[in-house]
Amino acid sequence: MLFSDSHRASNGTNQPVDVKTVRLLEEPSRTPKVWPTAVLLLALRAAGGISFYQGDVAAQPRSCRRFEWKFLSRFSRRRATKKAMIMSCEYDPDGNGKWAIGAGRAFPPALPDRERYLVDFEGVDDPLHPQNWPWRTRLVSSVLACSGTFIASLNSAMFSPGVDKVSEYFGVGREVATLGTTLFVLGFATGPMIWAPMSEVLGRKWPLVIAIFGEGIFTVACAVAKDVQTLIICRFFAGVCGASQLTVVPGVLSDLYDNTYRGVAIALYALTVFGGPFVAPITGGYTASSYLGWRWTLYIPAFLALASGVLTLLFLKESYPPCILMEKAALIRKESKNWGIHAKQEEAELKVAYLAEKYVMRPLRLLATEPVLLLISLYMSFVYGLVYALLEAYPYVFESIHGMPPGVAGLMFIGLIIGILLALGFILLQHGKYTKKLANNGNVPVPEWRLGPTTIGAPVFAVGLFWFGWTGFTSQIHWAAPAAGGIFIGFGVLCIFLPCFNYLVDAYLPVVASAVAANIILRSAFAASFPLFARQMFEKMEVQWASTLLGCLATTLVPIPFLFREFGHRLRHKLQ
Repeated sequence: MLFSDSHRASNGTNQPVDVKTVRLLEEPSRTPKVWPTAVLLLALRAAGGISFYQGDVAAQPRSCRRFEWKFLSRFSRRRATKKAMIMSCEYDPDGNGKWAIGAGRAFPPALPDRERYLVDFEGVDDPLHPQNWPWRTRLVSSVLACSGTFIASLNSAMFSPGVDKVSEYFGVGREVATLGTTLFVLGFATGPMIWAPMSEVLGRKWPLVIAIFGEGIFTVACAVAKDVQTLIICRFFAGVCGASQLTVVPGVLSDLYDNTYRGVAIALYALTVFGGPFVAPITGGYTASSYLGWRWTLYIPAFLALASGVLTLLFLKESYPPCILMEKAALIRKESKNWGIHAKQEEAELKVAYLAEKYVMRPLRLLATEPVLLLISLYMSFVYGLVYALLEAYPYVFESIHGMPPGVAGLMFIGLIIGILLALGFILLQHGKYTKKLANNGNVPVPEWRLGPTTIGAPVFAVGLFWFGWTGFTSQIHWAAPAAGGIFIGFGVLCIFLPCFNYLVDAYLPVVASAVAANIILRSAFAASFPLFARQMFEKMEVQWASTLLGCLATTLVPIPFLFREFGHRLRHKLQ
């Protein structure tokens, strides 16, 4: 019922009634009924069939000639324990400049300062803060988060060894079957627009849980697909869900570790990002060529994702500090019966326009207006795209030229894995020097300090590409030679990617979410496109010349880390 009996005209006719404030309060279960009622109410008023002021229209208060729709803040909604929508009309019957409360009650006194009721952490050593949790708790959270990232990156590439069998099974061209890999990685470029704002509103845990289960479900749908259209569409949505781990996990690690240890944690995260695509051809090659068939290249990552989702749901603690403070405020409100206690996050009104600006428009604008971000992101995108190009190049070199079966050819990726492990050790050794500089600078990071390993990795990466091409183009050269070239490529990949990622975080700290989103979108778009032409490039140009082309591109990019290390500080300040 919209109006009570006391609001109806006494003669029972549909005459205008004197209603000072109309409030529509709906229980959550009845929310869908609010909008039809409100629209009908506005339509009747516009048609002249209902009025909220009794008397001459020209004499009514100006503010009563329009409706104001106001949505209560999350804090107010929780305090009222209902989702409220207020349609209000200002009315000052006494002429004293105050709103009429109603029921003959006097206008209440002003509330005290809101800051007095604001919940916060009890200093830097507060045990509630994630950085002060026991090391075992932080280790469990880190392992769970990074394992989800590894599964997503594994899922992106494990389908690749079965592309030929998928093409044969559905009777489509190899390029169409390759879309299963391309669209999954393209989902990585789309997902941050969903998961980044969700992690700001809901915290870290629930976007990860929802996305991991979504990835598992869509991958199962791919595995049971009866036509290629279903397969590639579900692969795209699985990639969108998998993007949550790439987007949210760096935030989890930033919550758990301070500047001293955050670099180490991000290094392990980067290891999972690249470890998945390099491990996938080994497991996928043997699986696709066995009696299990290509569908099990999808079932395996699907079951891993579902198992990871269960473990994440049960054991991952929420690490986003604003959400932890919201839980603290809710507990204090419940115990003290003081509805004024609240967290800062509960004051915020996160609108769709704000989230779209922060995670969609601002990243694109930063790429267009920030040369530093654009150049570093292009370099990282080239390296990341080559990782997925190698998924096509390695099978061609070791299967077509050296005559290896798919499973054995997948073992050649071990060289790349050795390379990224060596790079990880090298970066961790350099981390000690970085922490000393950080301590001497008052714990204030200088972005250019991060680029030391990149100055080593950039030329090594180019050398690895030349080595791979000019030792792998003929079977007369032993297969171990191009496989050894993968060690240099893997070393260069991680030594370029990780320091550049940390550089962007430090350089764009005030807008770090937008900068990281821009980087993920650009590099995922590169990675999605490379598998579409990599096989044809190595076949038509031949291995040595295709690798020479890529090696020359890598060589032209070598000066970037050196230039930014020397002149990046001045360039950033000049652009600001």
